[in-house]
Amino acid sequence: MRPLRFLQAMNEAYHQEMARDSNTLIIGEDIRGAIRGETKGLFEAFGPDRVLDTPISEAAFAGFAIGAAMAGMRPIVQFQVPSLIYVAFDQLVNQAAKLPLMLGGQTKLPITYTVMVNGSRGGQAGQHSDSPYPYLLHAGFKLVAPSTPYEAKGMMLAAIREDDPVFFMASASLLAQRGDVPEDMYTVPLGVGDVKRQGTDVTVVAVGNTVPEALAVAERLQAEGISVKVWDPRSLLPLDRDGLCEAVSSTGRVVIYDDTNRTCGFAAEISAIISERIFDELRAPIKRVTRADVPMPFSAPLELAVLPNPEQLAAAIRIVCNHKRK
Repeated sequence: MRPLRFLQAMNEAYHQEMARDSNTLIIGEDIRGAIRGETKGLFEAFGPDRVLDTPISEAAFAGFAIGAAMAGMRPIVQFQVPSLIYVAFDQLVNQAAKLPLMLGGQTKLPITYTVMVNGSRGGQAGQHSDSPYPYLLHAGFKLVAPSTPYEAKGMMLAAIREDDPVFFMASASLLAQRGDVPEDMYTVPLGVGDVKRQGTDVTVVAVGNTVPEALAVAERLQAEGISVKVWDPRSLLPLDRDGLCEAVSSTGRVVIYDDTNRTCGFAAEISAIISERIFDELRAPIKRVTRADVPMPFSAPLELAVLPNPEQLAAAIRIVCNHKRK
């Protein structure tokens, strides 16, 4: 174990898997330049045939990856900002997500899509601040949202080895985070959630970049005598539904803290699962702390008003803990 940043953990996963499997390649814009560092050294190690800088056409390189996967390769496709997936939606949603089923399982599409700087970075406005994973879940893509460098490496390796398309969400606010990461290769399996913090009074379900914030709020509320459990799904599809219900039923109260829109966002789905499966075990109504249903403003104060924040989370926790059933 040694401390690595989230980006360094991704980089190590790329290097180790590309060295292990010669069919793995990585494509996208500015891959060889390694502006942020997650692709640093790949071109020098693996050469121009496996590390491809593409023209500025997400639709083109998303389509290229489908053909490469059908030919037996395992492409990694990197989107530099989340909103750039939209211009490739025909290739992604109509082709990659559907072809294996439409062809009756005669082909596999082992493609890993890395979405960099997911979420808000502050002052990037409407076209560079999205958290678009509900769209991808609606399309049926497997999707992971690691919240630590350890998970970044392990879930990247697991995603690349999947025989289905997988989206890997790299949250903007997590990229510089440091944490212990083993040097050896390991995987974090899809479909297995994780209790990040034990607690007895209320469960917070947090996703990706909201997990560290939830942990900080839990520590702060401990001084008020509120014991907060924090549960991280890590993999949104497949989703650890049993783990979710176990984490919530253990306290009987839940607040869902998620950086996607309130309407049809991921928190809405989590809320529905809890209501359908363990409603009778709840001691208080479900609370959601999410983004507002508006495009991201450029104004810094308005941006803060749109995003979910720790103060809203703390307030929601207090409300459910003080709720008295009639």
